[in-house]
Amino acid sequence: MLNKVILIGRLTRDPELRYTANGIAVATFTLAVDRPFTNQQGQREADFIRIVVWQKLAEICANNLGKGRLVAVEGRLQVRSYDTAEGQKRQISEVVAENVRFLDWPKDKPQSPAGQGSGNIDDPLGTGFDFPDDLPF
Repeated sequence: MLNKVILIGRLTRDPELRYTANGIAVATFTLAVDRPFTNQQGQREADFIRIVVWQKLAEICANNLGKGRLVAVEGRLQVRSYDTAEGQKRQISEVVAENVRFLDWPKDKPQSPAGQGSGNIDDPLGTGFDFPDDLPF
């Protein structure tokens, strides 16, 4: 059996971080993922997919992601049921993320010069190492 989902999209709002009664971090956000075709008016439509992230990755996402950020999410599809306050049974589909990759830089954080801290697109780890342009990846 296989349950694997890979999505690339933009956050529709900032992640919400909460903690369970046991102190485990859980973050949720919605990802807007463009469909690969246009509608009759020539516009692209999008699907809005709920993402759930657990533990340390939840804290990393909540502290570093915001509305509009481009990310890749790898995880599994989960469908669960719950009862509303009125006693109605509902189902929700969501992706439980196992890996989240940040695909762009935040617009509100300036990039530092090479070798002087993180945030530089040419030196993302702040190592001071000059990455050659001809790397095979």
